[in-house]
Amino acid sequence: MNILAIIPARGGSKGIPGKNSKLLGTKPLIAYTIEAAQACKLIQTTIVSTDDVVLAAIAKQYGAEVPFLRPASLATDNARSIDVVLHALEVLSSQGRSFDAVCLLQPTTPFRAEGFIDQCITAFISHQSDSLVSVQPVPHEYNPHWTFEPDASGHLHIATGEESIISRRQDLPKAYIRDGSVYLTKVSVLKSHSLFGKTVAYVESDSSDYVNIDTPEDWTLAETLLSRRR
Repeated sequence: MNILAIIPARGGSKGIPGKNSKLLGTKPLIAYTIEAAQACKLIQTTIVSTDDVVLAAIAKQYGAEVPFLRPASLATDNARSIDVVLHALEVLSSQGRSFDAVCLLQPTTPFRAEGFIDQCITAFISHQSDSLVSVQPVPHEYNPHWTFEPDASGHLHIATGEESIISRRQDLPKAYIRDGSVYLTKVSVLKSHSLFGKTVAYVESDSSDYVNIDTPEDWTLAETLLSRRR
């Protein structure tokens, strides 16, 4: 399977200005994800989709391709990931390059265990699913079977629709959240304007060094985790 890794990294960021090019330890944030992609045995091509010339130069320095600069319309706070991916595929197609699947790797989750992306790709191919996402388990106190939604009259109902609540923690079904680290999708599914399709496989990632950087507090946590990793 011919897999394209896309690392989306726009220049603007409200929470942490210049986040993707900001030094985390001794390297720009984006470098961690580029190096993780470059280390994968099952990824054939790694590109960075960015609107920023500084990020483009950093990406090339660390070995990623930057075959285009992303248009400003796709570098806003409201730009959708699916549109960024489809734009990249369209540009590469115009250059005569085609792929079977896309591995979307967000630079805001910089720490991935060695071999984890290849593990995800292997599972994706094995399941023959439309897509695969990396996940983190939901703590039992936030399990959807223990959460409630209000109705118009101000009464609460179990969010999952059951009439009675599951009383024992041990009886709760497993629940996961997307952790933002790895998204894999068949190109045929992407062309229907979906990142997920009808069948979504998953691989659980290591929670011990997980961070998704969005706020200054997240950045501080990333620095702490980096010190521990070293």
